[in-house]
Order: sequence, then structure tokens, then C-alpha cells
Amino acid sequence: MLAFSVGSASAQSAFDDPGVRKANGSKGGDLVAVGGNVDAGDVALGSSSQVVILMRNDGSKPIVSREISLYPSSNVSASIAQNECSQAPLPPDAVCAIAFSIKGLQPGKFRIEMLMRHDGRSKLTTSTISGLVDISADSSRDVINDLETIPAEIKFGVLKESRPLTRSVILRNVTSKLILINSIEIESNDRAGYTLKSDCEKLDSGAACIATVTWAPEQRGPATGVLVVNHDGPTGVVSVILDGSYDPSKASEVGVFPEAVPGKGLLTASQTDIDFGEDIETASSITVSLVNVGDAPVAIGNIRLSNDDNGVKISSKGCKIGSVLNPVEACPLTLTWEPVRTGSVLDDVQIIHDGARGILVLPITGTSSKAVNQDSKSIVFNDGGAEAILRAIEPIPASAVEEPKQKSTSSANSNPSSSLEGYRITSLAQTRAIVSGPGGSRVVFSGQETVIGGVLWEVTVQSSAVQFRNGSQKVLLLFDRSLSPFNKGTTVESGSVVPVAEAN
Repeated sequence: MLAFSVGSASAQSAFDDPGVRKANGSKGGDLVAVGGNVDAGDVALGSSSQVVILMRNDGSKPIVSREISLYPSSNVSASIAQNECSQAPLPPDAVCAIAFSIKGLQPGKFRIEMLMRHDGRSKLTTSTISGLVDISADSSRDVINDLETIPAEIKFGVLKESRPLTRSVILRNVTSKLILINSIEIESNDRAGYTLKSDCEKLDSGAACIATVTWAPEQRGPATGVLVVNHDGPTGVVSVILDGSYDPSKASEVGVFPEAVPGKGLLTASQTDIDFGEDIETASSITVSLVNVGDAPVAIGNIRLSNDDNGVKISSKGCKIGSVLNPVEACPLTLTWEPVRTGSVLDDVQIIHDGARGILVLPITGTSSKAVNQDSKSIVFNDGGAEAILRAIEPIPASAVEEPKQKSTSSANSNPSSSLEGYRITSLAQTRAIVSGPGGSRVVFSGQETVIGGVLWEVTVQSSAVQFRNGSQKVLLLFDRSLSPFNKGTTVESGSVVPVAEAN
């Protein structure tokens, strides 16, 4: 027969850890949360609250805390603001604090489960934080969405200039779960001028992305629209209102010089127009400076006149095609006007370049009282070209083309041909002619020498021209025979035929 001893006995549950029992069979101490579950109270919607949990070591040895995992409800987000338990091993019967930051995302009750790992006997400690996300009375009518849009409305205002405007919208996931964005599009009138650019595809909890909206209106008046974002969150959609009004200012007269543009050259001139003045009788020249006042080099592509038949010419010296002006650099542009008829000239010079606006137009004005006879202009040769022209007019005797000895000239006059500038033939016979110029009028004879402008010239008179030779320099003054018919034994003067005696 079996005998049972009578005494105290304790039952052991299958769910108890034998390693955490004391010698007498009762449970031993470990890392526990002081007060058990924590009531966080009310958390305002959209704001954050701080909650502190105290942890106590009920064991007999120091405990080292390890990682902490948080599992919040979908209407809140939680993070660890400060963890004093991880700074050093917690001695027996000591207490440490863990601070949590909780933000309300959607109204309603919330619950946060905390799992804390350590090297105590149980290896794991749990705690629960619960509370309520409260919505204020002022925002009771607002729709709480899973995606927060910043800003909630885009106002472009009133646009006066014909230039596009760009604004950005930030999309932020305010939930604790991943949100996939299915599409982003703008609903508006076809001519409202709104365009969208975005690469938002998915947003983790708390993550954000940017969508840019560009407004380039195509018609006057208000332009409204809606930016619509479709996603896989509980609400499924979020929208941003777009609003603007286009009221362009009236066009004003364009100035000669445009405004400076960053990164481009700006070509300007020392004068806004080129005025030769009134009562012009001879060739006149005006020089203006072309200046680059921009912050980048300017290359001149072309320089041209609107009308090539009024006697205005562009000098090949100074500014020319292919010239490059660095910032604050300049070049001279010289225009010469030799009136071909009496009256006013209305023209302009066009400078094509690669700077701001791309073209600079300078008006040209002036009034002439007398046309410049192009046929009476001198022709300068440094070789035998004068004889070629003379032979085309009339054969030249061999004695007239013999190369004379070098004549001495003044050292101050290194260019003898310049002494004949302004002279013209006013009367012409077979062997003599009258030359008029700045120094007055004089008669010159063929085959003889004469001094004009301090230079000794050998004269050769032909039927339609007079050649002046000084060494290798030859100047040919042509006589305008269109004024009157030429007859031998007569002198043509001022457009009339005057008989003259034959020279001996």
C-alpha cells in the first residue's frame, strides 16, 4: 500500500520558465515596467506628445538593455526620443527611463506595443502604451488624409509678364504604413496652361516627395485646376487646388538696347542713332563705339545696311564680321556717306550678334544739298594699273609711260597721294586741264611738272583723265564727261562747252 506524505506542495505550470524560479520554488526578479501598461492620455491631432516609461531591475544581477521595437496603431507614429536604459548596465533594484514621442495622424484610440530585449533571465520585456488621438473643434470639418500636401492650395496670383511660373507641392506619408502612389495628374481646361512633373511612386512612413507644377497661360483671364493624387491608402485620393489669373500688360515700344540677361552678352552703342546732319555736300563719316556691357562674350555675325543705293558705306576697319567682344570691350564702327542725290537719307545699320536679343539696329539720317560726283574721284595706284585704265580710255604715247626718276618728297608726307584729296578736274583740254581743290584752282600741262600739296607731280593729260605721277605712286583724276559732249579744241567747264586757245 502506497503511503503519501502530507505537506505543502506547489504546482508547476507548463508555461513557467524553470530557470526563473528561486530555490523554494517561487518566481525570481527580472527587468519589468514600473506600473505595467502606460496610459498616454489624449494626443492632439497633428501634434506630438512625450511619454516616459520606467524600467526596474527586480533581479539580483545587473541587466544590459538591448534594442527596442515599437508597433504603433495606424493612426499614430512613434519613435524613441531618449533611452537611458541603454547607457549602462542596470544594477539590481535600480530604475531607468525611456522617453517616447507619439504623433497623432488620425483621430481615434491608439495602442503601441513595446518589445525590449535584454540579457536578463526572461530576455524580453513587453509594455503597452494606449491613448486617444483627439481632433480639435476648429478642424472638425477638415478631411484627414493619408498623404499630407504642403501647401494645401497653390495660388499663382496675377501674372503680368508672358513668362511661365513654377511651384512645388510636397507629398508626405503621415501614416505608419507604406503608401503606393498610383497616379498624379492635373484636371483643368485645355488652355489653362498647367503642366506637371513628378517621380513620386511610393512613400514609406514619414517619407516625402515633390511634384512641380508649371503654369504657362495661353489666354487672358482666370485659370483654375486641381492636382489629383491617387494612392492605395485608406482614403485613396488627395487633391490640391490650383489658381491663377493672367492679365498681361499692354505692349510698350521697344528700346534700342535690351535689358541685361544673366549669362549672355549685351551689345550697345555709344549713340542711339547716326545723324549726318544737314546740308551735306561732300563725303562725311561718323564713328560709333559698339560696347559689350553684358557678362559673357559677344560674337558679331553680320553688319549690313537696309539700303545699299543711297551712298552709305561701312568701313572694313574696326568692327567687322567675326569680331568677338569680351565683357566691357568695345570696337569702332565707321559709316561714310557720299550723297548720290540731294535730299534726305533714311536708312539703318543692322548688327547681328549672339548676345541678348540677337540684333542691334541703329537708324541713319541726314540731308544733303548736293550730290557727290563719283566720276571725279581720284584713283590711287602703286603699280602700272593707271596705264591700264588710261589705255582703255585712249592710247598713251610711249613717252608718257616711261618710268621717271624718283622725285623727292617731304619726309612729313609719307603718303603723296593724300595731297590730292579733295581735288577734281573742272576743265579739260587736249594738253592741259584746270584742277580745283582745297588750295584753289590751277592749270596743269601734259608732260610738265607741278607742285600740289608740297609734292612734285609729273602730269599726263588724256581725253577723260589726268594722271599725276610721283615715283611709283600714281593718282588718276577722272573727268565726268556726262556733263557735256567733249570736242577737241574746247574746254568743258561746269557743264558747258567753252572754246579755248590751243596751247603752244
